[in-house]
Amino acid sequence: MTTLKIDGQRLWQSLMDLARIGATPKGGNARLALTALDGQGRDLVTGWMREAGLTVTVDRVGNIFGRRAGRNDALPPVMTGSHIDTQPTGGKFDGCYGVLAGLEVIRTLNDHGVRTEAPLEVAIWTNEEGTRFVPVMMGSGVFAGIFPLQTALDATDRDGKRVADELQAIGYAGAAEVGGRQVGAYFEAHIEQGPILEGADNVIGVVTGSLGLRWYDVTVTGMEAHAGPTPMPLRRDALYGATFLMQEVVRIANDFAPHGRGTVGVINAHPASRNVIPGAVTFTVDLRHEDAGRLAEMDARFRAACAALANGTTTGTPLEVDVRDVQYFPPTPFAPELIGHVRSEAAARGYSHQDIVTGAGHDAVYMASVAPTAMIFVPCKDGISHNEIEDARPEHLEAGANVLLGAMVARAGT
Repeated sequence: MTTLKIDGQRLWQSLMDLARIGATPKGGNARLALTALDGQGRDLVTGWMREAGLTVTVDRVGNIFGRRAGRNDALPPVMTGSHIDTQPTGGKFDGCYGVLAGLEVIRTLNDHGVRTEAPLEVAIWTNEEGTRFVPVMMGSGVFAGIFPLQTALDATDRDGKRVADELQAIGYAGAAEVGGRQVGAYFEAHIEQGPILEGADNVIGVVTGSLGLRWYDVTVTGMEAHAGPTPMPLRRDALYGATFLMQEVVRIANDFAPHGRGTVGVINAHPASRNVIPGAVTFTVDLRHEDAGRLAEMDARFRAACAALANGTTTGTPLEVDVRDVQYFPPTPFAPELIGHVRSEAAARGYSHQDIVTGAGHDAVYMASVAPTAMIFVPCKDGISHNEIEDARPEHLEAGANVLLGAMVARAGT
């Protein structure tokens, strides 16, 4: 199938046409999940699906499946897909590329009259970004049984609007049950959202799995006092103590290189007055690693640092330290056979490639719990994503879709 190639110009035009819906002045997209703009985007893409001969089904959480029959329609489908909802200041490619690359695979097979043994499906997952509604990766999470359907339907945005009601409003409260569909394999194409491929001048990332993550909310409590009259040795400065933990987060990640990650993303100090010693500091911690054992070691080391700050070992002054676990995703290895298809296709088509792990969450991470799964990465400019200036080269997007085409056909059979 290496002689079969997708229409790169058609793929690019589809991406640009979808990007007009919710376009921002800086060239990006704001098409939040289950808004009217999301509904317009869904209408456009499902229209293209039907034009390509796909049978479209919508389930109760709004996931969309476009199915192309195989010669043996009793076989479980080879599925691909992603999402088309965006960040408030999102780009044209995150998620959308995976959906439209899948659609382009279907169009190409139609163009050449190729019928696969197993059926093929293109999925659009609901609320992957988690910007308007939580949990993140909602549609695929319910599909995979990670959390209950009713939890998703009852989720509200900051204005109190429910997922169930917003699905009805845009016309995508489907009748099909969520999950229970057989999936023979799942592939997801995506821009890398990082700088590794571009830095190495490689066209294809063969994604071997995803980093596991641990999220924490941390509160360090000391005592407010006047910044002038209070001598340094007598202070219980919560912010001073918290900075030791924040620096330890970065040290831990560096010590667990190359796949260790450590981030403090949000910091709040109370009472936030220029001349008051902070009495309480809350901050978030994000630790990641591809190996479950190493991630557990990172967790243990962070908790030990918290204990040392609490008992006064770190600063000489005991402080109250509260650590709340927010979320845990275990590292997710992808299916060796599907990884092999991606690697073989990249090599056969002459694309420079490398193995890579994904540090971001994707619907593929949840799908890996119900079906053999693999991902295909292509570079994005300067590694920037979740940003209106997100960009990718047309030839790279075309290459990734060609690899997706070959891998899906190899799995589905002809």
